[in-house]
Amino acid sequence: MSPSTPGSPGTPVVLAVIPARGGSKGVPAKNLATVGGVPLVVRAVRECLAARGVTHTVVSTDDEAIAEAARGAGAEVVRRPAGIAGDTATSEAAVLHAMDVHAERHGRAAEVVLLVQCTSPFLTREDVEGVAAAVAGGADSALTVAPFHGFVWRDGDTGEDDGAAGGGHGVNHDKAYRPRRQDRPQDLLETGAAYAMRADGFREAGHRFFGRTELVRTDPARVLEVDDPHDLARARALAPLLDGGTDGRPGALPARDDVDAVVLDFDGTQTDDRVYVDSDGRETVAVHRGDGLGIAALRRAGLPLLILSTEENPVVAARARKLRIPVLHGVDRKDLALKQWCEEQGIAPERVLYVGNDVNDLPCFGLVGWPVAVASAHDVVRGAARAVTSTPGGAGAIREIASWILGKELS
Repeated sequence: MSPSTPGSPGTPVVLAVIPARGGSKGVPAKNLATVGGVPLVVRAVRECLAARGVTHTVVSTDDEAIAEAARGAGAEVVRRPAGIAGDTATSEAAVLHAMDVHAERHGRAAEVVLLVQCTSPFLTREDVEGVAAAVAGGADSALTVAPFHGFVWRDGDTGEDDGAAGGGHGVNHDKAYRPRRQDRPQDLLETGAAYAMRADGFREAGHRFFGRTELVRTDPARVLEVDDPHDLARARALAPLLDGGTDGRPGALPARDDVDAVVLDFDGTQTDDRVYVDSDGRETVAVHRGDGLGIAALRRAGLPLLILSTEENPVVAARARKLRIPVLHGVDRKDLALKQWCEEQGIAPERVLYVGNDVNDLPCFGLVGWPVAVASAHDVVRGAARAVTSTPGGAGAIREIASWILGKELS
């Protein structure tokens, strides 16, 4: 399916629906949990919007915070009624409801509908394109699958008389014969990431699989569904390896084209988080000259810069004057201050790189497109970051970030 203009006459309406309830027992506020510094629902929205052939992207939710995040990422929002927002509600019910609302809003029903799960954090636009193209090409339904080579076992008596009562039995193999991998049939694992259906057939069937179902293969390394806190921890650990940068390199590092402004915490990012106190009670800190070099290079590149800190000590303002960049310090709510600064500067928050190290930086991480943690940051902060420096705070971490953005080593 070729790229299309949403809503243009004659263009098939291909509607991607992302179900995202507010309630989750396994991981509270799961759909807003960050992986690589980006909420799960936003990750899914971005891939759907980037997918060729998808004309509309809708998030179905009962939660205002999810709705706000979805709108901020560029999706339409369909408010889900309470009757289909509980634990027992099916994804199919959410998709059918979203289809009805979308058709009423736009005066035209979708020809192809996608169900995209934001609990699959490593979904790619290629996955979305693949299932959409399969249905556009003649399939009735499609889903993403990944090659699977394991031997599957199940507990319980099969009723077969093989000389042993009870115990485990092979599901996809005979336990008396273990063929080599290359001699076994290819098994495929449903990834849970993306599905596509012919819209009229989906309405008639009431479920996502009907007619001819096309299997769209994807990278098994990316198969992960977030259902409990352990899954979320694994996803956050894998994000630096699986999230690609703008040039396709692993480990998602920001380039100049990704960033319109840089906002820096002070203590623990530009310092090593220690305070020196003299006999008169005066407090001083140590900073790194390399960070000053990096900040100067970013300033010369034309990037707006800001130091944002809760610290009231005048040393923060003194350092900002030395660096010749603006500062807001002694701030209780850094996220509110950051939001206001972005509005005043006319800068979209998703184009801001924010550097932090401690839990009071997390609200700012949730606002910006590039949350970055220094190597010495709190574990929770590093887990929420989209990128992590190899250098600790106060040891040249800001210089390292400047080299990412400018694409060169600074000397």
